[in-house]
Amino acid sequence: MSVLAIVSIKNGAPTKSGLEAASYAANYAASQGMTASALVAGEISGDGGLGATGIAKVLHCTEPVTDSGQWAKLTEAAAVQLNASAIVASHDHFGRAVAPRVAVRLKAGLVAGVTELPSNDLVRKNVFSGKAVADVAVSTAIAVYTVTPNAFGVKDAPGQATVEPFSADLGIAREKVTGFDSASADGQVPLPEAELVVSAGRGLKGPENWGIVEDLASALGATTACSRPVSDIGWRPHHEHVGQTGITIRPNLYIAAGISGAIQHLAGVNQSKTIVVINTDPEAPFFKAADYGIVGDAFEILPKLTAAAKELKA
Repeated sequence: MSVLAIVSIKNGAPTKSGLEAASYAANYAASQGMTASALVAGEISGDGGLGATGIAKVLHCTEPVTDSGQWAKLTEAAAVQLNASAIVASHDHFGRAVAPRVAVRLKAGLVAGVTELPSNDLVRKNVFSGKAVADVAVSTAIAVYTVTPNAFGVKDAPGQATVEPFSADLGIAREKVTGFDSASADGQVPLPEAELVVSAGRGLKGPENWGIVEDLASALGATTACSRPVSDIGWRPHHEHVGQTGITIRPNLYIAAGISGAIQHLAGVNQSKTIVVINTDPEAPFFKAADYGIVGDAFEILPKLTAAAKELKA
């Protein structure tokens, strides 16, 4: 028996969320006295650093696979070959597209968005938009898990994985990628993977004022985000919208300026490890969820934080 991680590749290397899935698989396998393998498709150098997460073997399909149905077939073949009792993917767009298909093909139970390793046959996940947790039992012989980004992290396990070529009958692709445009500007980490996020809302009064947000993000090495009203009125692109109807994030630090903290916004950011709220209204609901609150004008506070961050780095 073994545990199999399916890992997405970008620019010849595993994505951060892919490495987290691999680390989760390796640690789960170790706790059960099993070995962990990873499945990748496309160009990759060596083991792609997967051995350093505890992965013992990498099954490498040299053919790039972009169709989620083909990924499911590839994963099914790998799981059968390895006699895998658990399949692990990241709970990102890749994992959410592939994992349910894999579960159907393997007649496996699926638990989406797990945050901890299984314990006593139960695995924990957030429910009700992060307001509660549930411990879920899987009764099928094979389990499929998707891991919430930034929830488990990457645990170092120095080593080198063996790399074996792997292929399967993938059938005809039903999805076709005709191009790729990065949603992240200036080399920023994509929001689902970001550990530091600086966000702002209508309190910034207009898109022309977003420079102070971008300056702080640049000084911290953070990714920028915004509230839904800001993206709806076109001040910022929709891929920066965080919240229940946008992107759910779990960074180590979330700085929110000029955002009142409506329940829909909180649902997408309340799993952040540290929340800093800046607002002129001392009664803003967001302060109830904040670890640190600053009652003040974002136009004064953000430049001061930027200067302090630059001074600290210097």
